Amino acid sequence: MKSFSSCRSLPASRARAVSVRASTMELPPTVTKVMPKGKLLLAKVAELEEKTTGGILLPNQAQKRPTSGDVIAVGDGKLPTGDYEFTLKEGDTILYSKFGLGATDLLLQGEEHILISEDDVIGIMPRSGATADDIPELRPVGDRVLLRISEQRDVTMGGVILPDAAKEKPLSGTVVRCGAGKIDESGKRKPLKVSEGDQVVYFKYAGDAMETSNGEKYIVLHENDILCKTV
Repeated sequence: MKSFSSCRSLPASRARAVSVRASTMELPPTVTKVMPKGKLLLAKVAELEEKTTGGILLPNQAQKRPTSGDVIAVGDGKLPTGDYEFTLKEGDTILYSKFGLGATDLLLQGEEHILISEDDVIGIMPRSGATADDIPELRPVGDRVLLRISEQRDVTMGGVILPDAAKEKPLSGTVVRCGAGKIDESGKRKPLKVSEGDQVVYFKYAGDAMETSNGEKYIVLHENDILCKTV
């Protein structure tokens, strides 16, 4: 297998055709397998969303870049600090952060893949091809927590009805599911201090917010973005 040093960037026209970022590396046709190192993993990226939930075809510029895919290989877990214990395994369908700093887009055998650290994986979806309606079944990774967001208040304490623009962004929610915990510098996994069913208040600008087709709102955030528990 050839090394990444032999990869080349896609020409702009080709990049547009396959709907990938300009930084995508196209691997030579002779490369058939990629073996990640450390705590990196390789995932095959999900297809672009070409239709809305109502069946309306989306123009190319309106199609959302996928942030999910199926894990096809995990790293060897070898780090300077010791061996890394993966939460993820081959075959898992993942939801990942599109803002991951260490993510690398690859074009392998004509198909779009991503090389990403497990730290940038938000959670594990219940099945391949999962949709927004499967969010309640998402299993957070690491020190992340899945919350069901509390409803916004439509009326003030004085009885005044608030317009949508005046409603405060919700800052509270109920813990639906927790990750296994983050691995510390000693190589031990640190369990979370919150648990399923806890009512919590969280940092206003934290996390990745999601919504199901029936309007239920969820957010996945790191435990340190939770400010407190409430009763």
